[in-house]
Amino acid sequence: MNKKAENIIVGISIGDLNGIGSEVILKTFEDSRMLELCTPVIFANAKILSFVKKSFTSTVQFHGVDKLDQVLPGKVNVYNLWKEGVDINLGSNDEKIGTYAIKSFVAATKALKEDLIDVLVTAPINKYNIQSEEFKFPGHTDYLGQELEGNALMMMVQDNLRVGLLTDHVPLSEVSSHLTEELITRKIETVRKSLIQDFSIVKPKIAVLGLNPHAGDGGVIGKEDDLVLKPTLKKIFDSGTMVFGPFPADGFFGSGQYEKYDAIVATYHDQGLIPFKTLSFGKGVNYTAGLNKVRTSPDHGTAYDIAGKDMADYNSFKEAVYLAIDIFRSRNQYEEISEKPLKIKEKQL
Repeated sequence: MNKKAENIIVGISIGDLNGIGSEVILKTFEDSRMLELCTPVIFANAKILSFVKKSFTSTVQFHGVDKLDQVLPGKVNVYNLWKEGVDINLGSNDEKIGTYAIKSFVAATKALKEDLIDVLVTAPINKYNIQSEEFKFPGHTDYLGQELEGNALMMMVQDNLRVGLLTDHVPLSEVSSHLTEELITRKIETVRKSLIQDFSIVKPKIAVLGLNPHAGDGGVIGKEDDLVLKPTLKKIFDSGTMVFGPFPADGFFGSGQYEKYDAIVATYHDQGLIPFKTLSFGKGVNYTAGLNKVRTSPDHGTAYDIAGKDMADYNSFKEAVYLAIDIFRSRNQYEEISEKPLKIKEKQL
């Protein structure tokens, strides 16, 4: 990476145009101080954003560009990805709108790969209306995992609370079959590396939640915890990673035990996200850890029921922008520190 840590270019995919994505994006940049932290580039169309802007009081001024080398610092830039008009019906599920959501996301991902933007923040999509012959992914994370280098891992972040997932968009009935020694080892290593390079934690402590009630209760309520999780976590611990568990999930958050760890790894989606969203009070961020590029998103969906009603809370999206900037800077610092010992050795030679 080793790019500028100032004037960070934040690429933003527009998400579902009938949802609250455009509203939370614009509300985030109502605060002009945001433009001192970063240069936003929204992958959409300036006319569409002007239309959305009318649904609530907004003073945001756009700088429309047709090429990414025309982006200006200090402006809310809109990369005009398409010229044609789009019929927007706020609050409606529309397959055609889904194609524009993916068009924005794919173009923003391409710009991220080519270093034309520094980080990517994605507005919410509808996982149903994005499916097509060209795009057959459950969501953002799976596509990014294919297009970028590394091993993608879904991590929810709010201040010092970080919840990673061993399995994410997997049906509950299939979770146990996915929990192999190889997957657990790879995911824990991804979390460890992310905590070090993305969050500047030198010796991270990681807790892992058990799959079954009471972590299997000695095999009485399921054997996966004893036969798979425990021996795998012991191997990982013996290799030098500070990983602990599996812990019974039911009381882990309510007792405050989570505060002792730098990250908590849940075995499946709702086991991690229900307590996270309960504790994060609408300020949580979805971070795709483990990749060579930085991508964040708010922790909510399209919210069709309130789209166009000036009711959308933009705090989660704003926090997603902040976190992307913080991680980008942390990675730069980590790489600089990692390179310095090599330079010293070269001088000695």
